[in-house]
Amino acid sequence: MDKYVSWMAVLRMLSGSAEIIAALIMLRLNQVDKALAVNSGLALVGPTVLILTTAIGLTGMAQDLSPGKLAWVGIGVACLLIGILKK
Repeated sequence: MDKYVSWMAVLRMLSGSAEIIAALIMLRLNQVDKALAVNSGLALVGPTVLILTTAIGLTGMAQDLSPGKLAWVGIGVACLLIGILKK
């Protein structure tokens, strides 16, 4: 199994586990204000995992892509991040 794919999958499993744990905490707290605070914490997890998994994937593909194609992928990732993080 490819080590880059393994690390990407591990990060996604950790991210999914964090989402499930947060949902259980929200149910346990049973208060909208506290659940909203937990949800706000999750807002940091999503983009961070996206950046990390993309970086790992690009690292794994770097030797297979030409510099021009790698630049296009980087531009696409930048557009995604701008779209997600811009207010």
